[in-house]
Amino acid sequence: MVRRNSKDAELRERAAKVIPGGMYGHQSTGLLPDDYPQFFSRGQGARLWDVDGNELLDFMCAYGPNLFGYGDAQIDRAYIDQLAIGDTLTGPTGLIVELAEQFTAMVRHADWAIFCKNGTDATSMALVTARAHTKKKTVILAKGAYHGAAPWCTPRPTGTTAEDKAHQVFCAYNDIASLDAAAAAAGDDLAAIFAAPMKHDAFVDQALPDPAYARRAREICDRTGALLVVDDVRGGLRLARDCSWSLVGVEPDLSTWGKCIANGHPLSALLGSDKARAAAASIYVTGSYWFQAAPMAAALVTLKRVRETDYLERIQGVGQRLRDGLAERATAAGFGLRQTGPVTMPLFLFDEDPDLRKGFFWSSEMLKRRVYVHPWHNMFMCAAMTLADIDQALEAAEASFAALKTQAGSLGPVDKLAFLAA
Repeated sequence: MVRRNSKDAELRERAAKVIPGGMYGHQSTGLLPDDYPQFFSRGQGARLWDVDGNELLDFMCAYGPNLFGYGDAQIDRAYIDQLAIGDTLTGPTGLIVELAEQFTAMVRHADWAIFCKNGTDATSMALVTARAHTKKKTVILAKGAYHGAAPWCTPRPTGTTAEDKAHQVFCAYNDIASLDAAAAAAGDDLAAIFAAPMKHDAFVDQALPDPAYARRAREICDRTGALLVVDDVRGGLRLARDCSWSLVGVEPDLSTWGKCIANGHPLSALLGSDKARAAAASIYVTGSYWFQAAPMAAALVTLKRVRETDYLERIQGVGQRLRDGLAERATAAGFGLRQTGPVTMPLFLFDEDPDLRKGFFWSSEMLKRRVYVHPWHNMFMCAAMTLADIDQALEAAEASFAALKTQAGSLGPVDKLAFLAA
């Protein structure tokens, strides 16, 4: 179970000199156990290799982009073939039209598509489109929901101004009374309600959407003329083949997509209904690499597989096997393990663990056994995972629960998560 980490340590030392903070963004390991690798060398299927050559069964899937497996031969071949003939050009190729046709045909509420690179691009375009459509400013957001890293939505306010987050009203996810109060506070200035497909905030239990809450959001938008936006960047194609709120029978006016729509190749999208078409055509949005053809070629293969295979049912199957097996082993070891969210996007949190000391220790034990799990962020299942992979993870989990049982009483606070108790 000894893991090599000398190359990772060397890269961290070098990075500290040339990258602010040593690393940035959600893929920094600053809030992970100290033994977690920061740098990786390659991926294949459901597995990663860190720079020291340690092989890991990866339940983060690059924080979501890996849907069909790292290095999928067919998807990557489409990317490489298009790259060989033209990628970033003076204008787009015809693939942008084909992709918009196929994507809108797949998502029931969508009549048009705009492609970009990051989830933040897509959510920011949704905000601007809603304000252009309604000629109003205020947006309703759920407390703790993540919609990107732009100044208007970043969870870390350093370097932003109060004006960046002006005209925002917050409600509690799945709380109809709170949503009604937010709508009342917005008055006659409501431009949009932003909704995550489910509650997937960090550090807390996940929650699927209450259909009544989703319907109320739709009713408020219909009554006020505001646009309903479902931010499906994280959940898209892992909950449904349509927009995720199709599962509760509610269609938005706009939806945002990213992460896995090209199986890891850089592409995101804003989809919308005809209602918002004129507004979307009126705003100015662009990017030097937004029209790249190679990621669109990869996306066409990805979406074809979404439509024509049982990938979703398979990842639901392995996800349920993991959930059932972890519950059985946690109970046998005497631990309360809360597994929340859909089985395709699991989150594991221990009972009586407010500063995550149990979760940190257990996650490190899993890492020692070559399984990469996250102690406080939702994870992702991918279609490359097999029943044998799940059995490997469950074997590692059983041993990790046993190790935790011997140490739980002596674990100290996790200093880097002290803010959770503040």
